[in-house]
Amino acid sequence: MKKFVFTARDQQGKLTSGTEEAENADVVVNRLQLRGLLVTNIKIEAEAKSVVKPHSTLVRKAKFNHYGIKEDDLIMFGRQLATAIGSGVPLLKSMDVIAQQVSSKKFYGVVNNIKLDVESGFSFRDALAKNQKVFSNLWISMVETGEASGNLPLVLDKLAYYLESRAAFKRKIVSALVYPVILFAVASLAVIFFLVFIVPRFTEIFKSFNVELPKATKILVFLSRMLKQNFLFILLGIGAIITLIKQALKTKEGKKFFDDFILRVPLVGEFLRLREIEKFCSSMTTLLEAGVPILYALEIVERSSDNYTAKGVFRMVKQSVREGKPLIIPMEESGFFPPMVTQMVNIGEEIGELDRMFKKIASFYSEILETQVTRFSSMFEPIMILVMGLVVGGMVISMFLPIFQIANVGGGR
Repeated sequence: MKKFVFTARDQQGKLTSGTEEAENADVVVNRLQLRGLLVTNIKIEAEAKSVVKPHSTLVRKAKFNHYGIKEDDLIMFGRQLATAIGSGVPLLKSMDVIAQQVSSKKFYGVVNNIKLDVESGFSFRDALAKNQKVFSNLWISMVETGEASGNLPLVLDKLAYYLESRAAFKRKIVSALVYPVILFAVASLAVIFFLVFIVPRFTEIFKSFNVELPKATKILVFLSRMLKQNFLFILLGIGAIITLIKQALKTKEGKKFFDDFILRVPLVGEFLRLREIEKFCSSMTTLLEAGVPILYALEIVERSSDNYTAKGVFRMVKQSVREGKPLIIPMEESGFFPPMVTQMVNIGEEIGELDRMFKKIASFYSEILETQVTRFSSMFEPIMILVMGLVVGGMVISMFLPIFQIANVGGGR
């Protein structure tokens, strides 16, 4: 019999440690899982007591492409690590190899620190947890599950696939919105240019006419004068408002108010709600397929959400499941999930294929969201052209109204 030292987390995510005697590590892991514990690290007592001397810092010869840490850096790290470990390469050696291919200078330092922590006796999960600004709760929890189950390559592969699908979905949304944003920006600059440079020239001409200007022209001249005289103050004011909003969103109360408000806005709120549902189902699919218990999966999804309203819903669902209720009850009571989602989840629970049902729901809503964005993008162009035509046309007519008025007076004479 051997004596093993282990660390594990209970269903509430609380860390615990202890020792167990058994023939091998698998027996200890199975025994602890029966007690509702998720093993994060396990070693023979003699190995645990031995001091591991950290290796020297990695030596990098290749140049870096950028400094900051991009989403693609994390995706590539997860994919390469899954491939290397799955091929039988030890974790530390895998990180040595991957570090030489990292494009980000900052991420290279993070990888180096993680490697040193693992050499010093930290579990891979705990080494990642020391860099929570880089690795999300989903990353940390998935790695923890992989280490406990002994299927780290499989878990990393699923995590990389999830990150890639999220990145691809985000790129589709951004690419669909690029043209409307550019069109709006160009139209706004055109209006500003007209008010700042064109209208003042007409104003000087109108002064020489010595006539009463039409009301529409007076309004346009007033707007032009205000914009030209107070342009710097307007820019400073806009900058101050944006800064105040950013600071408010950094507070819990401000973020909660904004998230609740934005979800109530027609069209926009419904789109964001569906996006949260799609993200919830995608995350649950990845976690359940990786073998994460449903209660712990709900905990991870709750912590990963950046929307306070959705986070509150997920927390309520998690608490109800902890009390022994089936998923459909809190999901229906929340009013956040459409009936199709709750019914499919209910069927998934009954037939024991909850992960497959979540995957189908995520795929369905992903297509819905892409369709809505594409439709919005195609509708925005003609609407924007029409609005700008009315705005610019109205401004031009307002400028020429005094000229028409003078011409009519002259013709009457």
